[in-house]
Amino acid sequence: MRSITRASALSPAPRRLSISALACISLSFLAFQATAKTVGAPKLKSSSVLIVDQSDSSVLYSRNPDVAAPIASITKLMTALVVLDAKQPLDEPIQITEADRDYPKGAFSRLTVGTVLTRGDLMHVALMASENRAAHALGNNYPGGIRAMVAAMNAKAKSLGMTSAHFVDPTGLSSQNVASPEDLSKLVIAASKNHIIRDFSTDKNYAVRVHKHLVEYRNTDNLVANPTWNIIVQKTGYITEAGKCLVMAAVIEGRSVVIVLLDSFGKYTRVADAQRIKTWMANTSNPRFQASIR
Repeated sequence: MRSITRASALSPAPRRLSISALACISLSFLAFQATAKTVGAPKLKSSSVLIVDQSDSSVLYSRNPDVAAPIASITKLMTALVVLDAKQPLDEPIQITEADRDYPKGAFSRLTVGTVLTRGDLMHVALMASENRAAHALGNNYPGGIRAMVAAMNAKAKSLGMTSAHFVDPTGLSSQNVASPEDLSKLVIAASKNHIIRDFSTDKNYAVRVHKHLVEYRNTDNLVANPTWNIIVQKTGYITEAGKCLVMAAVIEGRSVVIVLLDSFGKYTRVADAQRIKTWMANTSNPRFQASIR
């Protein structure tokens, strides 16, 4: 009995962790979880990319952000801005003429010569459905014509700080319309401040009367019809020299961001890249993650 008592007395008492030790373990566990959740750079296919947090202008991700390249129909955001700056009446009827036959290169249009639409309708289908003949008609009916509009577009670009941007036509069919992702982020922010551009560019579909028939247009950006997206303003673009392009201002995970995607290879790559960005932002735990690939 004594030996048992002696053994018990000699046995070490169980150790109790101090509050400070428990706190350290808890913090270590939380740090491990945060590290586990951290996601690397999004695997995007577009040649040039820029993602900007509008709240503080921080760059969340970039790839070739300062390299100017053809921007195709993203041009039409600038076209709409200068028309609205000129305060031209949106209810004024405008006729499509032979001069609007998609200069400088041929392209299909559902607006036949002789069609009469309001300036607002032309802007609507130009922004939503990237209707080139509509954009050209806006230029032809700008005070001073196409030349004056192009001058206004370049002046507007300068005022916005778009240092490498240059425009030669209002449609984007010319590969000489160029800008960098950094330039385009400024254009998107400016466009997002105008409720007409916001409404027209994010409309899902819209019908106009072409002679005796109603012609329905659909948005060239399928994401506007996706209920999981909150898109404030958007514009797609494509010509051979530019590849598939997409710019937008959107709210993702409660954060207002600007996304610029240029020269995406393949029919669906720009949309897939946008989805990858959305998933990346949902998964990453670092709100200021920044990667720059040159």
